[in-house]
Order: sequence, then structure tokens, then C-alpha cells
Amino acid sequence: MGRVSRYLFTNFISTFASLFSTLFLIMSIVFFIQIARITSYIEITFFELFKLYLFMLPRVLLFTIPIAFFVSLAMTLFRLSKENESIVIFTLGHSPNFIARFFIILSGLVSAFLLIVAIVLIPTAVELNENFIEYKKTVAKLNLKTTQFGQRFSNWMVYIQSEKSDDNGTTYEGVTLYSPQAGAQRVIIADNAKIINNASNLELQLNSGKIYDIKDDVWHQADFKYMRLHTFSNDNISKTLSFVEYWKDIKTNKKRAKDFATFTLIALFPLATTLFAINFGVVTYRYEKGFIYFGIFGVLFVYFALIMLLSSKAMIAIPSVFLLFLISSIIFYKKKIVKRY
Repeated sequence: MGRVSRYLFTNFISTFASLFSTLFLIMSIVFFIQIARITSYIEITFFELFKLYLFMLPRVLLFTIPIAFFVSLAMTLFRLSKENESIVIFTLGHSPNFIARFFIILSGLVSAFLLIVAIVLIPTAVELNENFIEYKKTVAKLNLKTTQFGQRFSNWMVYIQSEKSDDNGTTYEGVTLYSPQAGAQRVIIADNAKIINNASNLELQLNSGKIYDIKDDVWHQADFKYMRLHTFSNDNISKTLSFVEYWKDIKTNKKRAKDFATFTLIALFPLATTLFAINFGVVTYRYEKGFIYFGIFGVLFVYFALIMLLSSKAMIAIPSVFLLFLISSIIFYKKKIVKRY
């Protein structure tokens, strides 16, 4: 990397870091608000809150990096133009194509990284997030309280006299379970019980009790020392798929196809708009100082509006939107920058 390249890169990184940190903070607050909504029906610890945030981190990066890259590049070059630094670079024998080539390579690397985030990391994070929430919902349903009627464990109604907690967890004492069945009834009475988490499968371990089967006025009694009752498996908790399996049904799943188009186009945004940023940033400051803000807002608005309008047709949206902006930026660049500088 030459001296001019290092100078451009240093100035760009300084602006990018400042803008990215601001956008990252704003997006993090938005996603934390979403997480806060989850806590209205499940109880989570601080560590679990941090885990949920990590699951959402790929999306935060996907939405903040492209915008920060585009705006930072335009503002960096605009500041250099304002201070006549761009004129000095051209006077030293470096053409606008030198700047364009350097930042296109950089934006290509950024878009490649974002494609990995969008296509590989986000699907995994989404499934982990959904499975974690479904698991916590199951645990919440099994948060048994003492002296309360109507509580359920799987298909059993549960009544608990008292409970005590120690380093080994919570022990329920004086446990009664009742299961009404067609033509029969079953009652279990145990001295104490514990809820066991066995590889994410929840079990109720009963100790020292009796079980009664009642059918047609015939009673069957059995004593037990230990007994375990299993919950029904939650069909919403699924095995985490690979990203290839996650995206393979985009032709039939409309939501999946829309997500794929949206994430891919956002990832390609830095590469598609690099020349637009150069067009807005390299200016004659005395005559063009106000156009940059209109240009930045216009590109952001049109690009993301087209994503919302066309994302339902992934195979059409991705090439059409990307090529439209890339070709338009090249034409604009040749007419505004190359001919003038």
C-alpha cells in the first residue's frame, strides 16, 4: 500500500469508526428493545440476555456496516475536497481511477465479508435464537408454585405443599399429580420431587411415593422409590440446520426468499454504491458543497425502497437492483469525475 493509499485509508477508517459506532449503538438499542419484549413472557438471566444479543449481532452488523461504509466514504472524500487535499492527490499524478480502484477493492472485501454474515451466520443465529426462546417458554411453563391449583406438568395436573432451595436446586415436597384419562384416572403421591434438565429434556423426578390407577371402581396401588415423568417434546425446538439446508427452500418459502434477497442486496450495497460515494465526495467545494447530502440520502432511499418492493422475487431482485446501481454509478462516474479530473 503506497503513501497516498495509506493516507486515504487512514482518513476513511477514522470517519468510518466514528459513524459505525454511532449506528451500531442505535441498532443495538433497537434490538435490545426487541429482546425486552421477549422478557414479558419468559424469564432470563443477564448471561442469557447477552446470549440473545449475540444471536442478533450478525443482523446488527449487516445493517450498520454497509450504511456506515457508504456514508463514511462519501464524507471522507468530501472533507478532502473541502480542504483541497483531493486536488493535491491529482496534482501528484494520481487519477480519479486510482481512488476508485482502491475503494472498489476495499468495498469488494467488505461485501464478501457481509455475504458470509448474511448467508452463513444469520441463518444459524436465527435458529439458535428461536430454539432458545422455545426452550425458555417450556421452562417457564414448568415453573411450579406451591399451594396453587391448576398447574400442569406435561398432561399431569400438579399440586405442591411446599418447597425448599439449596445448592442442589429446588426440591418440591408433598407432591400430588392427577391425570384424567378416558374411562380411567391416575393419581401419584410423592414425598418430594425435583425438575431435572436432562440434555434439554425436562423430567420430574419423584421420590418415595404411591401410584393409584382407578377404573370402574377398581383401584390398583403400587409403591415406588423413584419415578421419572417426561414432558412432551416441543416440536418448535428443532435441530439447527446448515446454512445450505436453511436456504434450500427459497423457491417455495416466500419469507425465506424475501430474507435471502434482502440480506444479499444489503451485503452487496457497499460494492454497488462505491462509485456513487466517490461522485458525491470528489467535488469543487465552492460550487457543489450542498449536493452530497441530497445524493447520499437519495441513494440510500432508492436502494432500500427497491429492496422492499422487489425482495419477494429474489432471483429477479438481486441481479436487477445490484446491476442497476452498479451500472448507473459507472455512467455517473465517467460523466462527472473522469471528464472533469
